[in-house]
Amino acid sequence: MPFESVKKVADADFPTRWGHFRILGFEGVLANPEPCNPEEQAAARRVEGAVALVMGDVHSAPPIVRIHSQCLTGDVFHSLRCDCRLQLELALTKITEAGAGILIYEQQEGRGIGLMAKLKAYELQDQGLDTVEANVQLGYKPDCREFELPAEILKQLGIPAVRLITNNPEKVQALESAGVRVTERISAAVEPEETFLRYLRVKREKMGHLHEELEEKRG
Repeated sequence: MPFESVKKVADADFPTRWGHFRILGFEGVLANPEPCNPEEQAAARRVEGAVALVMGDVHSAPPIVRIHSQCLTGDVFHSLRCDCRLQLELALTKITEAGAGILIYEQQEGRGIGLMAKLKAYELQDQGLDTVEANVQLGYKPDCREFELPAEILKQLGIPAVRLITNNPEKVQALESAGVRVTERISAAVEPEETFLRYLRVKREKMGHLHEELEEKRG
């Protein structure tokens, strides 16, 4: 889905426990967005937001980049139903160790279905469904996310190539399709907890994510 426009709306100093960043706010306007749930009313336009945390010199060489989807339950409340917060901290640590990099944080809670629908999906998972089955049961696609906005943000920042932290091949494909080269895929694998092992296996087996740590766990 092409964006009608993407613009930077804010740029501020942002010290964190991982180091010193700039925090940039972006808004993209989508024309005729496709609803994730067939029962949703089609909209003529939709505004999507994302922030970019930028550290150091990101232009002299392909920077480390992480595209991270918002996860209130994991990122804020430290949920152990998923590995989201652990991946976020991994990415920030790698960027800090390198002295440069970009973390793009997208407002795509629950793989794009929204917070309340995500909590309903939790209920269904408690009854035995996996994450994909729960989304489908609620009338959504298994994954409603698109990654065109991060690609547009990178292009606006003048970044032609990146080293991408991800286990999701769709993120690599989205950037490449938009003209941003991925020179290296850096694993986003974290030490798996028993509470989210099934979650990781479903991502690997049903969504094509790359989870080498599960092979190590099995071995």
